[in-house]
Amino acid sequence: MDCRREARRALVEDRAWRDITSSLFVPRNARGRARVVVKEPGVLAGGPVARAVFQEMNPGVRVRGWVKDGARVGPGQVVLEVLGPLRALLSAERTALNFLTHLSGIATLTHHFVRAAGVGGPAILETRKTLPGLRDLQKYAVRMGGGKNHRRDLSDAVLIKENHLAFFGVCVADRILWAGSLT
Repeated sequence: MDCRREARRALVEDRAWRDITSSLFVPRNARGRARVVVKEPGVLAGGPVARAVFQEMNPGVRVRGWVKDGARVGPGQVVLEVLGPLRALLSAERTALNFLTHLSGIATLTHHFVRAAGVGGPAILETRKTLPGLRDLQKYAVRMGGGKNHRRDLSDAVLIKENHLAFFGVCVADRILWAGSLT
């Protein structure tokens, strides 16, 4: 997973370097400090890409005090602190928070399923039903929650689905498979 590439792509999409509000209302030389504070208990994921967002926005941003991905976190806990040019912090904050909240949500939900499955229970796997462009990050978040990755893409393994079976005249009805004639 290339965190810098993911961060840059997201910042370009948001046109973060053209943040007209921060440009108009925040003095160029203003500096700031921000802390990311947990609101609800969960499992953290996305820290490396969130850090990369701030540093891609401006290499002068210092990131410190981060909590390791995969850690369980609770309300009031500071998981990340950034210091640097205020314009950069304001322009990057929503993108960084979006990565953190989305990926932590995946990790937290996965963690709940892993706990429900219990020790020695079935492995919790994910599918390829990921958002375009976020596959590697979303699969990473599953691992942070204790789940396992299935296949990354179509080239990883054979997986015959209903649409494949339909081509050969095999129907799936009421969970019973029956084969039709192939002639």
